[in-house]
Amino acid sequence: MSGVQTRSVAPGEGDQRLDRWLRRQFPHLTQGQIEKMCRKGELRVEGGRVKSATRLQEGQSVRIPPIPDPGTRPAPDATRISDADAAMIRACVIYRDDHVIALNKPPGLPVQGGSGQVRHVDGLAEALRFGAEDKPRLVHRLDKDTSGVLLLARSREAAKGLTAAFRHRATRKIYWAAVAGAPSPRVGTVRYGLVKAPGHGAGGEGEKMHCLHPRDVAGTPGAKAATTDYAMIENAGGRVSWMALTPVTGRTHQLRAHMAEIGHPIIGDGKYGGSGQENLGDGWGAQLGGEVSRKLHLHARSLTIEHPVTRAILHLTAPLPAHMARTWDLFQWQASEAPEDPFEDLV
Repeated sequence: MSGVQTRSVAPGEGDQRLDRWLRRQFPHLTQGQIEKMCRKGELRVEGGRVKSATRLQEGQSVRIPPIPDPGTRPAPDATRISDADAAMIRACVIYRDDHVIALNKPPGLPVQGGSGQVRHVDGLAEALRFGAEDKPRLVHRLDKDTSGVLLLARSREAAKGLTAAFRHRATRKIYWAAVAGAPSPRVGTVRYGLVKAPGHGAGGEGEKMHCLHPRDVAGTPGAKAATTDYAMIENAGGRVSWMALTPVTGRTHQLRAHMAEIGHPIIGDGKYGGSGQENLGDGWGAQLGGEVSRKLHLHARSLTIEHPVTRAILHLTAPLPAHMARTWDLFQWQASEAPEDPFEDLV
């Protein structure tokens, strides 16, 4: 095992995530080990605590705690990917070229490892090399229970370009959701700010976000402005609606919290009221019962982004997951008849 050491971010190594940079220095490190170093404050940049996703800049000083020698103990997420998992993740590919891979991420599959998570997209990405030297890298996230378009980069050049596009919101993301009730007006914008709820574990709310009136954001520690555009595509008797949602900002649980705040929680969203029998926004029960799955009905339907190398415009579309497809069939909603961009075509 090595001792404590300090390394500088060399020229050409800037503008990349800390975990990516560290694994280039120590390829045997697992994501779980890096996350633990960050949580314990052992891994520091310029003397300050950091997260694994912290972006490094050239010349910065990184304090690295003692690193176990390769092979000292097997890590759970370093085990061989099963043939079934490899086939599953490859079947999720909806687009691939020399620089970019796009997946239709299944619901229930985490994007990245964390506490107790050993099966996730980042780990399974080893099966997505398709002859490349390195496995593809994550450039954005989806919640564990949200399905749909997830983009990965096959090179550092592509990762840098894609990450910048997401950071500067040079993308067009449209989500589909089934929500309780029928929002009025049919097309609108939600501008509630968001702040993380206090508490963790069994006695706290964990990652749940609370909504704030825009006037209260500036005076609330940790609060961030958030904006969501929505458009109703269809509704079934006022009880449930097929919505298109666009996150103008990219906050944690933004779409889920915003729809719940206006009284129309996403079906199957237990954290934000979409699994309850009552929906106080319009009097209908959010849990529809019968043939409708209890799983979250939120899907990243499409992503439009400039290709990081060719500069062509990529328009990526992901089919609905099975549980949402069954709900669409139940209400006789036809995905093929939906406008490509409801915010342009609906009035």
